[in-house]
Amino acid sequence: MKKEAPLNALASYLPEGTFGQVMDFLVTYKVHLTVTRERSSILGDYRHPDGQGKGHRISINGSLNKYAFLLTLLHEIAHLTTFNKYANRVASHGKEWKQEYTWILHGFVGKNLLPPDVETAVRQSMANPAASSCADENLMRVLKNYDRQKENHFFVEQVPLNGLFKTKDGRVFRRGEKIRKRYRCEEVASNRWYLFSPVYEVELVA
Repeated sequence: MKKEAPLNALASYLPEGTFGQVMDFLVTYKVHLTVTRERSSILGDYRHPDGQGKGHRISINGSLNKYAFLLTLLHEIAHLTTFNKYANRVASHGKEWKQEYTWILHGFVGKNLLPPDVETAVRQSMANPAASSCADENLMRVLKNYDRQKENHFFVEQVPLNGLFKTKDGRVFRRGEKIRKRYRCEEVASNRWYLFSPVYEVELVA
């Protein structure tokens, strides 16, 4: 379900002091912004003008904490500015997008707008921005500190070896060993093995 709200309501989703800068982008590029209920597959989404009257459109999960919401929105704005410069001639998260995202982030660091731990993680990520904050494990761990705590929910890396956990779709897995950057986990019902990111959030099974 999507929620349409006056742009001024956007301030409640953002860290204090960032609303003006964000609004500058939205107004300049005439962005249609939608705040959605939580989507498990994506945090945010950008759609470019379609030539049929629809302009730049961005949707962001409203369940994100304020710092994750800001960074996800800036991530999508970087897709917008990249499209304006290169249209569809460059890779979605290629060097051009990384340059745009880094340039946008520069406007939000060093201004006491972010907590020190988030600021440090963002500065580190600016050297080579990931395709999503979920793909940046260090940034994900830091942003997690500002989430509302869910009972019995942890990252896969926090689940004990051979411990059982449940994913959002209800499937149950047994955590195995770490292989390179991911954890090998066995689905209990099918005995099939899957690889999980260390910072994928799951629910412990007693």
